[in-house]
Amino acid sequence: MSREEIQQLAEQMQVYQQQIQGILAQKDMLNTQLMEMEKASEELGKTKETYVYRIAGPIIIKTKKTEVKKDVEEKKEMIELRMKSLEKSEKKIKEKFFAIRDKLNEKSAG
Repeated sequence: MSREEIQQLAEQMQVYQQQIQGILAQKDMLNTQLMEMEKASEELGKTKETYVYRIAGPIIIKTKKTEVKKDVEEKKEMIELRMKSLEKSEKKIKEKFFAIRDKLNEKSAG
C-alpha cells in the first residue's frame, strides 16, 4: 500500500470519526428532548384539570389537556424514531471506521 493510499485511508477515518461525533451530539440533544417530553407527559398525567396552558412562540395558550398529551406523545414518538435512525447511521459509520482501522493495522504489521 502506497503512502498516498495510507494517507487517504487516514483522512477517511478522520471524516468518519467527525461524523460519529456529530451523531453522538445529536443523540445527546434528542435524549434531552425525550426526557423533557417524558416529564411533560408525567406532569400531564398528574393534573386533574381539563385545560392546561402551553407555550406557543411568544404567547401562552389555554388548551385541552388531551390535545397537549397527544402532542407530547407524538413528539416522543418522533424523537424515538430519529434516535433509531441515528443509531443505525452510527453503527454503519463505525463499521466503516473499524474496517479502515483494521486495514491500516494489517498493513503496518505486515
